[in-house]
Amino acid sequence: MPRRVPRFRAPLALLLGATLTAPLALTAPAAAAGRFTVTALKFTVQAGGRTCTVDADLYRPAGVDRDRPAPAVVATNGFGGSKSDGSTNIVGEAFAQRGYVALVYSGLGFGRSGCLISLDDPTVDGVAASQLIDFLGGRRAADDGTEADFVTLDAPGDPRVGMVGGSYGGAVQLATAAVDRRLDALVPMITWNDLAYSLDPNNAVGSRNVPGAFKWQWANGFYLIGEGQPLLEPNLDPSRINSMACLHFVTRACDTIRTLNSGRYPARQTAELLAYARSVSPVSYLHRVEAPTLLVQGQADSLFNLNEATATYKTLKAQGTPTKMIWQSWGHSGGRTDPASGELNLGQGNLETSYVGRRVLAWFDRYLNKRHVDTGPALAYYRDWITDPDHTYATTHRVPGLSRTLYLSGDGKLVDNRRKVVRGSRTYTNRLVPTSHSESSLAALIGLADPAPYDTPGTHLGWTSEPLTRTTDVVGAPRATLRVVSPKAERTQHSGDAADKLVLFAKLYDIAPDGTRTLVHRLVAPVRVPDVTKSFTVTLPGIVHRYEKGHRLRFVIAASDDAYFGNRGIKPVTVVSTPRDTGVLRLPVID
Repeated sequence: MPRRVPRFRAPLALLLGATLTAPLALTAPAAAAGRFTVTALKFTVQAGGRTCTVDADLYRPAGVDRDRPAPAVVATNGFGGSKSDGSTNIVGEAFAQRGYVALVYSGLGFGRSGCLISLDDPTVDGVAASQLIDFLGGRRAADDGTEADFVTLDAPGDPRVGMVGGSYGGAVQLATAAVDRRLDALVPMITWNDLAYSLDPNNAVGSRNVPGAFKWQWANGFYLIGEGQPLLEPNLDPSRINSMACLHFVTRACDTIRTLNSGRYPARQTAELLAYARSVSPVSYLHRVEAPTLLVQGQADSLFNLNEATATYKTLKAQGTPTKMIWQSWGHSGGRTDPASGELNLGQGNLETSYVGRRVLAWFDRYLNKRHVDTGPALAYYRDWITDPDHTYATTHRVPGLSRTLYLSGDGKLVDNRRKVVRGSRTYTNRLVPTSHSESSLAALIGLADPAPYDTPGTHLGWTSEPLTRTTDVVGAPRATLRVVSPKAERTQHSGDAADKLVLFAKLYDIAPDGTRTLVHRLVAPVRVPDVTKSFTVTLPGIVHRYEKGHRLRFVIAASDDAYFGNRGIKPVTVVSTPRDTGVLRLPVID
C-alpha cells in the first residue's frame, strides 16, 4: 500500500527541498490500493574517499516486472531535507502513479544517508548517484540483495532513467550527468549555475575573478542547517563526521564559509574560494552534460535567480544538448504555488493540470517513453498580471534581448533620448551600518513578515522616468553601464585585499501613480567594482514584470543592503552626467 503523507506545517529545512518553497500545508495525492509498492533500501557506496550508506525508497508500479519493464525516475531532497520529507517522497508517489519506477533517496549527509555534505560535487554526490543508476541497470543489488530487473534497458546495464528535483536536488542531476552518460532526461528546478555567484555575487560584467558581496543570510542559514543535522536527524554514522572544526561539511566548504564571513578577500584565499565554489558548480562541468535538460527556474528567487538558469541554458544550447527553459512563479523567496494560479504544486498532485507539470510529463514522455510528443517552446515565462490560469504563461523561441535604452540624467531623471540628459552631478555616501533593505532572505521560508524595501536618504541615488505612455513588459535581465567617482575607493582598491574595492547595489523599482514603490521580487544586483576609475556594466537579475501605463521606472544604486556584506570604510560616491557621457540603462522589453 502506498504511504500517505500527513498534513503538516513544513519547517525551514524541508522548505528548502525539491519541489516546494513556501510555507504551506502538504497533502500527498491519493492513490488506489495496488497502484504501486514502496520498498525501503540501503546502498553502500564509495564517495569522496569514504564508504557510506545511502538511504532510499523504491516505488514500483503495479504490473511492472521483468516482462513488462518501465523507465525510471530518480529524485533526491533539497538542502536539509531527506527522502521522507513532504516534498521529496511525493515525487516518488507522483511518478509511480504514472507508471514510472521511482527511486527516491536522501542525499549524502542528509536524512539517514551517510558521508559528508559536499555541495553536490560531481566527484562525490554525482558518483554516489551513479551507483544508484547501477542498481536500476541491474549491475548491482541493494545491501539486502534486492535487484531491479524491471527497468527498461537501452543496453545491458544501461537503464532508461531520468532525474527530477529542485535546489540541491536539482544541481545533483547535472553533477550526475557529468559523470554518467546513461541518464536520458533531466529536470533541474530552482538550482544554481555557479555557487561563487550564488553566495557571493558580483554582477559587474567581466568580473569573474573579483569577489562580490557576501549573501550572508542565505549562506549562513544553509551552513547552520548542515552543521545542525544531528538535531534534525540523529545519526551516529561516523562517515558523517569530519572534525570539530567542520562537523558535517567537507573541509573546503567550511573554509569557504569562514573566508566569506571574515569580510576579507586576500588574493590567495579568494582565488582558492572562487576556484572551489566553481569546481562543485555546473559552470565547471556542463561541457560533459549530454542528457536532454528541461530547466525550471523561479522568478521569485533571491538565492538562485533567473540569470543562473539562463547561463546554464545558453551553455547547454551552444554545445548541442537538447535544452528548454521555463521561468515559473515560485522560487526560494516565495511565489505562487496554489493550483488556482495555474502553477505546479506537487504537494497537491497537479501535474496534469498545471503548465509546468504538463511540460515535465511531456519531457519524460519524449525521452523516457520515446514517444514523439511536443515538449513545448524554447522558453516560457509566468505572467503574474494574467488572472486566467490557462493563459498565465507566454512563450518565445529565445531569451529576450536588450531592446529599450534609457539614459541617466544629472537631474535624477531617466530619459529616452541622450539629448534630454541634463548636465549635473550628485553624491551619496555609505554609513558603517546598512541603510537599505531589499529582503530578509529567510523570511518567506519560515513564514515571517518582511519589512517593505527601503533606501535611506543620502545613501543612494535614483533616476526616475516620466509616467509611461503605454504598458511595458520587461522580460529578462536588464543591464546598466555606469561610471562613478570615488577618490577614497580609488586610493584603497589596490591594497591587495579585494574587500577594499567599492561595493554598490543596483535595482529597479516600479512607481505607481500614487507613489507606491515595488522592488520586483525584492531582487538587487550587488557589485564590487573591478576598477573605480573605469566605467563598468552591471547585469541585473532577470525579471518578468509589467509596468502599467502611467507607472514610472526608477533605477537606483545604493551604498548598502542588509542582506549582504558591503563596503569596508566610508566611501562617498559621485555620479556625473553630461549628454555625451552618462550612465545607460538597457531593458529587455517585450512588445
